[in-house]
Amino acid sequence: MSWYYTPVPTVVPAEDFDASADANALRGAMKGFGTDEQAIIDILCARSNAQRQQIMEQYSSELGRDLIDDLKSELGGKFEDVIVGLMMPPEKYLCKQLNKAMKGMGTDEDTLIEVLAPQTNEEVKKIVDCYEEMYGRPLAEHLCSETDGSFRRLLTMIIVGARDAQGTVDADLAVEQAKQLYDAGEGKLGTDEEVFYKILAHASFDQLEIVFEEYKKLSGQTIEQAMKSELSGELYDALSAIVECVQMAPHFFAKRLHKAMDGAGTDDEKLIRIIVSRSEIDLQNVKDEFEQMYNKTLLSAVRNECSGDYKRALCALIGGA
Repeated sequence: MSWYYTPVPTVVPAEDFDASADANALRGAMKGFGTDEQAIIDILCARSNAQRQQIMEQYSSELGRDLIDDLKSELGGKFEDVIVGLMMPPEKYLCKQLNKAMKGMGTDEDTLIEVLAPQTNEEVKKIVDCYEEMYGRPLAEHLCSETDGSFRRLLTMIIVGARDAQGTVDADLAVEQAKQLYDAGEGKLGTDEEVFYKILAHASFDQLEIVFEEYKKLSGQTIEQAMKSELSGELYDALSAIVECVQMAPHFFAKRLHKAMDGAGTDDEKLIRIIVSRSEIDLQNVKDEFEQMYNKTLLSAVRNECSGDYKRALCALIGGA
């Protein structure tokens, strides 16, 4: 996802990496009375996911123990959520978030949108395969049982991988698609929602970028302005999330991080999910965007909101101011 920006992660593979040394150091940090939480943070928040997987294998083969089980028995609360989240391969982590959003009473549509809207086709395919492997049921089927109407149709389109591959661009078609969007919304009484989600779920992100430019030329309004007046509810939330991710994914995530910490209380689940899942993709870009939008650093915002080992782990992932 790098059409407007070059993704810069905050967590990169450690140099001079030694999985065996890390595995033994982690065991040492958890053995005996008390736990050395700082040592756990220093190791796991400063390794790439692939390196963490190697540490887990070494831990098992050298020490005959399960690292995740040990971490769970030694840590607790939100700090445990961060560390255990870091130990999961990225697509497994996202699948767990999707499953959690649909489990039990009610559905957390906001999480479904946040996880699925930014993904390219290749990424969606990984998530779909992984979900069925983890939960023994197709993601499409689970989503269909938890959502309805246009929102359900849009999410289904996203996960059946209907989107064209990145780099697929047709300027003439973009003019045509912009007109279709205009005719389905502003250009008529009422709204033909289907046209909106068909184009937004099918076209590549590169193509959509041109469609939105053509739309502005045609209508004089941005696509966001038009959608705000034409759509509502979850469908609007999902489509505007796609629009934001096309134009600037870091902006989308910076906004959501701000919302998670704004006002009374903190949406810790969202905070953890975004920081853990974007740390090896574009968290540096998200940080830059956050500072520009809110006139404070993401690091200072997290320091004000969180405490203890939980705060230290998130700050380690975010990296220096």
